Amino acid sequence: MTATLPTTAAPATRRPSRGPRGLTWAVLRLHRTALVFWGLALTAATAALIWMYVIGDEARSGLSSCAEPTAADGLPSCASVEAITADDTYRAVLSLIAASLSYAIFLVAAWAGGALIGRELESGTARLAWTQSVSPARWLAAKLAVPAVLITAGTGAVALVNLWARGDDDPNLVGDWYYPDVFVATGPTAVAYPLAGLALGALAALLLHRALPAAGVGFAAALVLYNVLERLREDLWPKATRTATGSLEMPRSVFVADWDATATDGVRHIRVTYHPQSHFWPLQYVETGLLLALAAAAALAAFALLRRRTP
Repeated sequence: MTATLPTTAAPATRRPSRGPRGLTWAVLRLHRTALVFWGLALTAATAALIWMYVIGDEARSGLSSCAEPTAADGLPSCASVEAITADDTYRAVLSLIAASLSYAIFLVAAWAGGALIGRELESGTARLAWTQSVSPARWLAAKLAVPAVLITAGTGAVALVNLWARGDDDPNLVGDWYYPDVFVATGPTAVAYPLAGLALGALAALLLHRALPAAGVGFAAALVLYNVLERLREDLWPKATRTATGSLEMPRSVFVADWDATATDGVRHIRVTYHPQSHFWPLQYVETGLLLALAAAAALAAFALLRRRTP
C-alpha cells in the first residue's frame, strides 16, 4: 500500500516592482541625504519668510520720515528711528532668500551631474539596474522626474511665500524689481532656473560618465546660462521710449536700458529706452519659456545619448 504525500506549494517569488512607485522610492532612498538637506533648507526658508512677514510693519516704520535734532511737526526724532533695527533685519533676510532662490540652479546642476547620475554611471550601478528589469530610458526618466517634481513643488512654494512676505514691495526694503536676484526670486523663473540646471547636469553626466567632472561641467553650463540670460533680459520684451529736452528724471521703478543725451543748437535732447514695472510679468514669462525649452532640449539630448550608448 502506498501513501500519497501531500504536496506543498512552492513559495511565490516576489517580483521587483516595475511600476513608477518602485523607481520613485529607489531614487528617494538612494538620495535621502540630499532629500533631507532639501527639506531642511525649505523649512528654514519658509520659517524665515514667515518671520519677515510678522516684522514687516515694524520694518516699514523704520523707513519713516524723521526730524533732527528732536521730534517736531509730528515727526519722530531721527535718533529714535535709527534705533529701529527691524528694517535692517528684514532687508538682509529677504536679500538672502532672493539670492538663495536665484543661485539654486548652480547647486542643482552640480548635484545632478555628480551625485544623481554621474556617480552611478561611473561606479557601474546604473548598468546593474538596467539588467534587473529596468530599462535605461525608464531609469533616466525616474532620475529626472523625481527631483523635478520636488524642485517644482519646493521652490515654487518658497517663491510664493517670498512674494507674500515682501508686503508692499517697497524697493528701499526689498530691492527694485529688476535687480537680478529679486527678478529671478519673485516669479516662475525661480522654478525654471533649477529645472534647467537639473537637465544640464544630467546631460553633462551622460557625456562624461564621471561624477566629479560632470559636476564641474554642469555647474559651468549653469553659470554660462545664468549670465547670458541676465545680459539679454532687457531685450526679451520690447522696450518703451521717452524723449525730452533739457532734463528728464525717470522714476525709480523703471529699468533703464539706455540713456542717450545729445546737444543741438544749444538744446539738450534726451532719449531713454526702458522697461516700466508693468513689463515684469512679460519678461518673466518669456525668460521662463526659454529656460523650460532649454531644459526640455537638454533632457531630450540626454535620452538620445543614453539610447546610443546602451543596447
